[in-house]
Amino acid sequence: MNWIREHLSKPEMLASLFWIIVKIILIYIVARICIKIADKTIAHMIAARDKSPLKFDRRRTNTIGSLIHNLIAYTVNLICIMLILGQVGLNLGPLLAGAGVLGLAIGFGAQSLVKDVITGFFIIFEDQFGVGDVIQIDSFKGTVEEIGIRVTRLKSWTGEVHIIPNGNIKQVTNFSTYNSLAVVDVTIPHHMDIDDATQILKETVKHVQDLTEDIVKEPEVLGVQVVGTTDLKIRIIAECKPTRQFNVTRLLNIEIKKRLDSVQIETM
Repeated sequence: MNWIREHLSKPEMLASLFWIIVKIILIYIVARICIKIADKTIAHMIAARDKSPLKFDRRRTNTIGSLIHNLIAYTVNLICIMLILGQVGLNLGPLLAGAGVLGLAIGFGAQSLVKDVITGFFIIFEDQFGVGDVIQIDSFKGTVEEIGIRVTRLKSWTGEVHIIPNGNIKQVTNFSTYNSLAVVDVTIPHHMDIDDATQILKETVKHVQDLTEDIVKEPEVLGVQVVGTTDLKIRIIAECKPTRQFNVTRLLNIEIKKRLDSVQIETM
Protein backbone atom coordinates (compact mmCIF):
# COMPACT_ATOMS: atom_id res chain seq x y z
CA MET A 1 0.00 0.00 0.00
CA ASN A 2 2.83 2.34 0.87
CA TRP A 3 4.49 1.41 -2.47
CA ILE A 4 1.36 2.44 -4.36
CA ARG A 5 1.06 5.73 -2.46
CA GLU A 6 4.74 6.45 -3.00
CA HIS A 7 4.53 5.91 -6.76
CA LEU A 8 1.21 7.69 -7.22
CA SER A 9 2.61 10.72 -5.45
CA LYS A 10 5.11 11.21 -8.29
CA PRO A 11 3.74 13.43 -11.08
CA GLU A 12 5.48 11.48 -13.84
CA MET A 13 3.95 8.22 -12.60
CA LEU A 14 0.49 9.78 -12.48
CA ALA A 15 0.91 11.10 -16.01
CA SER A 16 2.10 7.70 -17.24
CA LEU A 17 -0.84 5.95 -15.56
CA PHE A 18 -3.26 8.50 -17.02
CA TRP A 19 -2.03 7.90 -20.58
CA ILE A 20 -2.10 4.13 -20.10
CA ILE A 21 -5.76 4.37 -19.04
CA VAL A 22 -6.54 6.67 -21.99
CA LYS A 23 -4.89 4.24 -24.42
CA ILE A 24 -6.79 1.29 -22.94
CA ILE A 25 -10.08 3.17 -23.30
CA LEU A 26 -9.25 4.12 -26.89
CA ILE A 27 -8.32 0.52 -27.72
CA TYR A 28 -11.64 -0.66 -26.29
CA ILE A 29 -13.63 2.00 -28.19
CA VAL A 30 -11.90 1.20 -31.50
CA ALA A 31 -12.58 -2.52 -30.95
CA ARG A 32 -16.30 -1.84 -30.37
CA ILE A 33 -16.46 0.36 -33.47
CA CYS A 34 -14.82 -2.37 -35.59
CA ILE A 35 -17.36 -4.93 -34.40
CA LYS A 36 -20.26 -2.53 -35.07
CA ILE A 37 -19.01 -1.86 -38.60
CA ALA A 38 -18.66 -5.60 -39.21
CA ASP A 39 -22.22 -6.20 -37.95
CA LYS A 40 -23.62 -3.51 -40.26
CA THR A 41 -21.68 -4.96 -43.20
CA ILE A 42 -23.02 -8.46 -42.51
CA ALA A 43 -26.59 -7.13 -42.20
CA HIS A 44 -26.20 -5.23 -45.49
CA MET A 45 -24.92 -8.35 -47.29
CA ILE A 46 -27.83 -10.44 -45.97
CA ALA A 47 -30.36 -7.75 -47.00
CA ALA A 48 -28.83 -7.57 -50.48
CA ARG A 49 -28.99 -11.36 -50.78
CA ASP A 50 -32.70 -11.33 -49.88
CA LYS A 51 -33.36 -9.11 -52.91
CA SER A 52 -31.50 -11.48 -55.22
CA PRO A 53 -33.41 -13.64 -57.77
CA LEU A 54 -31.72 -16.69 -56.23
CA LYS A 55 -33.44 -18.67 -53.49
CA PHE A 56 -31.54 -19.26 -50.25
CA ASP A 57 -32.41 -20.87 -46.97
CA ARG A 58 -32.88 -17.86 -44.67
CA ARG A 59 -32.09 -19.90 -41.58
CA ARG A 60 -28.80 -21.07 -43.10
CA THR A 61 -27.89 -17.52 -44.10
CA ASN A 62 -28.63 -16.17 -40.62
CA THR A 63 -26.55 -18.96 -39.10
CA ILE A 64 -23.61 -18.13 -41.33
CA GLY A 65 -24.03 -14.43 -40.55
CA SER A 66 -23.90 -15.27 -36.85
CA LEU A 67 -20.79 -17.39 -37.36
CA ILE A 68 -19.05 -14.56 -39.20
CA HIS A 69 -20.04 -12.12 -36.45
CA ASN A 70 -18.65 -14.41 -33.76
CA LEU A 71 -15.43 -14.99 -35.68
CA ILE A 72 -14.87 -11.25 -36.14
CA ALA A 73 -15.84 -10.48 -32.54
CA TYR A 74 -13.47 -13.11 -31.12
CA THR A 75 -10.63 -11.93 -33.34
CA VAL A 76 -11.11 -8.24 -32.50
CA ASN A 77 -11.49 -8.96 -28.78
CA LEU A 78 -8.36 -11.10 -28.77
CA ILE A 79 -6.37 -8.33 -30.45
CA CYS A 80 -7.88 -5.83 -28.01
CA ILE A 81 -6.85 -7.92 -24.99
CA MET A 82 -3.31 -8.38 -26.31
CA LEU A 83 -2.94 -4.63 -26.94
CA ILE A 84 -4.22 -3.85 -23.44
CA LEU A 85 -1.82 -6.37 -21.89
CA GLY A 86 0.98 -4.74 -23.85
CA GLN A 87 0.02 -1.34 -22.41
CA VAL A 88 0.26 -2.61 -18.82
CA GLY A 89 3.76 -3.93 -19.47
CA LEU A 90 3.16 -7.65 -19.97
CA ASN A 91 5.75 -9.30 -22.25
CA LEU A 92 3.80 -10.87 -25.10
CA GLY A 93 6.83 -12.24 -26.95
CA PRO A 94 6.74 -15.82 -25.59
CA LEU A 95 2.93 -15.94 -25.91
CA LEU A 96 3.00 -14.78 -29.53
CA ALA A 97 5.81 -17.18 -30.38
CA GLY A 98 3.86 -20.14 -28.97
CA ALA A 99 0.68 -19.07 -30.75
CA GLY A 100 2.62 -18.68 -33.99
CA VAL A 101 4.06 -22.18 -33.85
CA LEU A 102 0.63 -23.65 -33.04
CA GLY A 103 -1.03 -21.65 -35.80
CA LEU A 104 1.59 -22.74 -38.32
CA ALA A 105 1.09 -26.40 -37.44
CA ILE A 106 -2.69 -26.12 -37.70
CA GLY A 107 -2.41 -24.11 -40.91
CA PHE A 108 -0.43 -26.79 -42.73
CA GLY A 109 -2.88 -29.49 -41.63
CA ALA A 110 -6.06 -27.57 -42.41
CA GLN A 111 -5.27 -25.59 -45.55
CA SER A 112 -7.86 -27.34 -47.69
CA LEU A 113 -10.52 -27.12 -44.96
CA VAL A 114 -9.98 -23.38 -44.52
CA LYS A 115 -10.09 -22.93 -48.31
CA ASP A 116 -13.39 -24.86 -48.50
CA VAL A 117 -14.97 -22.81 -45.70
CA ILE A 118 -13.89 -19.43 -47.09
CA THR A 119 -15.10 -20.35 -50.58
CA GLY A 120 -18.42 -21.51 -49.09
CA PHE A 121 -18.95 -18.09 -47.50
CA PHE A 122 -18.26 -16.32 -50.78
CA ILE A 123 -20.59 -18.65 -52.73
CA ILE A 124 -23.48 -17.75 -50.44
CA PHE A 125 -22.90 -14.02 -50.06
CA GLU A 126 -21.97 -13.36 -53.70
CA ASP A 127 -25.19 -15.02 -54.91
CA GLN A 128 -23.33 -17.40 -57.20
CA PHE A 129 -26.07 -20.05 -56.93
CA GLY A 130 -28.75 -21.26 -54.54
CA VAL A 131 -30.53 -24.44 -53.49
CA GLY A 132 -32.74 -25.67 -56.35
CA ASP A 133 -30.70 -24.01 -59.10
CA VAL A 134 -29.46 -26.00 -62.07
CA ILE A 135 -25.73 -25.37 -62.40
CA GLN A 136 -22.62 -26.82 -63.98
CA ILE A 137 -19.28 -27.09 -62.17
CA ASP A 138 -16.57 -28.35 -64.51
CA SER A 139 -18.06 -31.56 -65.99
CA PHE A 140 -20.72 -31.94 -63.28
CA LYS A 141 -24.21 -30.64 -64.08
CA GLY A 142 -27.28 -30.95 -61.89
CA THR A 143 -29.63 -29.41 -59.35
CA VAL A 144 -28.14 -27.93 -56.18
CA GLU A 145 -29.42 -29.95 -53.23
CA GLU A 146 -27.29 -28.38 -50.52
CA ILE A 147 -24.76 -25.59 -50.10
CA GLY A 148 -22.70 -26.47 -47.06
CA ILE A 149 -19.88 -24.58 -45.41
CA ARG A 150 -17.42 -27.15 -46.72
CA VAL A 151 -19.09 -28.94 -49.67
CA THR A 152 -21.81 -28.42 -52.29
CA ARG A 153 -24.11 -31.29 -53.32
CA LEU A 154 -25.37 -31.60 -56.90
CA LYS A 155 -27.96 -34.12 -58.09
CA SER A 156 -27.82 -34.95 -61.79
CA TRP A 157 -30.97 -35.60 -63.83
CA THR A 158 -30.08 -39.32 -63.88
CA GLY A 159 -29.98 -39.48 -60.08
CA GLU A 160 -26.28 -39.34 -59.22
CA VAL A 161 -25.28 -37.05 -56.34
CA HIS A 162 -21.99 -35.21 -56.78
CA ILE A 163 -20.30 -33.95 -53.60
CA ILE A 164 -17.87 -31.18 -54.52
CA PRO A 165 -15.54 -29.45 -52.00
CA ASN A 166 -16.16 -25.71 -52.19
CA GLY A 167 -12.45 -25.05 -52.53
CA ASN A 168 -12.44 -26.96 -55.84
CA ILE A 169 -15.13 -24.75 -57.38
CA LYS A 170 -13.32 -22.47 -59.82
CA GLN A 171 -16.01 -21.69 -62.40
CA VAL A 172 -19.79 -22.06 -62.21
CA THR A 173 -22.44 -21.86 -64.93
CA ASN A 174 -25.88 -21.08 -63.48
CA PHE A 175 -28.82 -21.99 -65.71
CA SER A 176 -31.51 -20.85 -63.26
CA THR A 177 -30.87 -17.15 -62.67
CA TYR A 178 -32.46 -15.75 -65.83
CA ASN A 179 -34.87 -16.87 -68.54
CA SER A 180 -33.66 -19.46 -71.03
CA LEU A 181 -34.14 -19.70 -74.79
CA ALA A 182 -35.61 -22.60 -76.76
CA VAL A 183 -34.32 -22.82 -80.33
CA VAL A 184 -36.00 -24.97 -82.99
CA ASP A 185 -34.93 -25.31 -86.62
CA VAL A 186 -37.68 -26.60 -88.91
CA THR A 187 -36.51 -28.20 -92.16
CA ILE A 188 -38.86 -27.83 -95.14
CA PRO A 189 -38.45 -28.80 -98.81
CA HIS A 190 -37.40 -26.27 -101.44
CA HIS A 191 -40.67 -26.52 -103.35
CA MET A 192 -42.74 -25.21 -100.42
CA ASP A 193 -43.55 -21.50 -100.45
CA ILE A 194 -41.57 -19.72 -97.71
CA ASP A 195 -44.33 -17.25 -96.88
CA ASP A 196 -46.88 -20.04 -96.47
CA ALA A 197 -44.48 -22.03 -94.28
CA THR A 198 -43.73 -18.97 -92.13
CA GLN A 199 -47.44 -18.24 -91.64
CA ILE A 200 -48.16 -21.85 -90.63
CA LEU A 201 -45.29 -21.79 -88.12
CA LYS A 202 -46.44 -18.46 -86.63
CA GLU A 203 -49.91 -19.88 -86.05
CA THR A 204 -48.44 -23.03 -84.54
CA VAL A 205 -46.09 -21.32 -82.08
CA LYS A 206 -48.88 -19.04 -80.92
CA HIS A 207 -50.95 -22.15 -80.22
CA VAL A 208 -48.02 -23.70 -78.32
CA GLN A 209 -47.80 -20.64 -76.08
CA ASP A 210 -51.40 -21.24 -75.03
CA LEU A 211 -50.54 -24.83 -74.08
CA THR A 212 -47.83 -24.11 -71.51
CA GLU A 213 -46.91 -21.53 -68.88
CA ASP A 214 -43.21 -22.19 -69.42
CA ILE A 215 -43.11 -19.71 -72.31
CA VAL A 216 -42.85 -16.12 -71.03
CA LYS A 217 -43.01 -14.29 -74.40
CA GLU A 218 -44.68 -15.10 -77.70
CA PRO A 219 -42.28 -17.28 -79.73
CA GLU A 220 -40.73 -15.68 -82.80
CA VAL A 221 -40.32 -17.15 -86.27
CA LEU A 222 -37.03 -15.54 -87.27
CA GLY A 223 -37.02 -16.77 -90.86
CA VAL A 224 -34.69 -18.80 -93.05
CA GLN A 225 -31.56 -19.80 -91.15
CA VAL A 226 -29.88 -22.18 -93.62
CA VAL A 227 -30.43 -22.83 -97.33
CA GLY A 228 -29.37 -26.32 -98.43
CA THR A 229 -29.32 -28.03 -101.80
CA THR A 230 -32.69 -29.74 -101.33
CA ASP A 231 -34.18 -28.02 -98.30
CA LEU A 232 -34.02 -24.98 -96.05
CA LYS A 233 -34.25 -24.39 -92.30
CA ILE A 234 -36.54 -21.87 -90.64
CA ARG A 235 -35.53 -20.90 -87.10
CA ILE A 236 -37.94 -20.40 -84.20
CA ILE A 237 -37.00 -19.04 -80.77
CA ALA A 238 -39.04 -18.94 -77.57
CA GLU A 239 -38.08 -17.24 -74.31
CA CYS A 240 -38.84 -19.61 -71.43
CA LYS A 241 -38.67 -19.77 -67.68
CA PRO A 242 -35.22 -20.79 -66.36
CA THR A 243 -34.20 -24.38 -67.28
CA ARG A 244 -37.51 -25.03 -69.12
CA GLN A 245 -36.12 -24.65 -72.65
CA PHE A 246 -35.84 -28.41 -73.23
CA ASN A 247 -39.50 -29.01 -72.36
CA VAL A 248 -40.56 -26.15 -74.62
CA THR A 249 -38.34 -27.39 -77.45
CA ARG A 250 -39.94 -30.84 -77.31
CA LEU A 251 -43.45 -29.34 -77.24
CA LEU A 252 -42.69 -27.08 -80.20
CA ASN A 253 -41.33 -30.01 -82.22
CA ILE A 254 -44.41 -32.11 -81.49
CA GLU A 255 -46.94 -29.39 -82.34
CA ILE A 256 -45.07 -28.28 -85.47
CA LYS A 257 -44.93 -31.88 -86.72
CA LYS A 258 -48.68 -32.29 -86.12
CA ARG A 259 -49.48 -29.03 -87.90
CA LEU A 260 -47.31 -29.79 -90.93
CA ASP A 261 -48.77 -33.29 -91.16
CA SER A 262 -52.27 -31.83 -91.11
CA VAL A 263 -51.50 -29.73 -94.20
CA GLN A 264 -49.63 -32.64 -95.80
CA ILE A 265 -46.19 -31.06 -95.68
CA GLU A 266 -43.32 -33.45 -95.10
CA THR A 267 -40.39 -32.19 -93.03
CA MET A 268 -36.94 -33.25 -94.14
